[in-house]
Amino acid sequence: MELTDQEKLLHQIVTKAWEDNSFKQELIESPIEAIEKLTGSKVRIPEGKTLVVKDQTDASTIYINIPEKQNLDDVELNEEQLEAVAGGLGFPPIIFPGPPIFIDPIPLPYPIVDVKAPDQPL
Repeated sequence: MELTDQEKLLHQIVTKAWEDNSFKQELIESPIEAIEKLTGSKVRIPEGKTLVVKDQTDASTIYINIPEKQNLDDVELNEEQLEAVAGGLGFPPIIFPGPPIFIDPIPLPYPIVDVKAPDQPL
């Protein structure tokens, strides 16, 4: 599967932040300006939105991002999602309104913790 332009841009930004600490710090402090300087292009985000960059490079910390709560009453499925539902793939996928932010998950360097109910043996 080919990456979208947005995914390619995200990859470019993250790679630069991994390689250049001064860029990473600028990205955290002034994300729009840092991205514009890196790409040479104007960054546009939806009106009323703020771009926030958090440094999650500490390998000793597990981070959880809590997304905006979805209002499914206002969501319309695109053609691909409608085909998936009509094709019997099950319930509609989770849809996050607004522009996507993340690319496919990166494999974790540690196992996911399996949480058991208190009355179940580990």
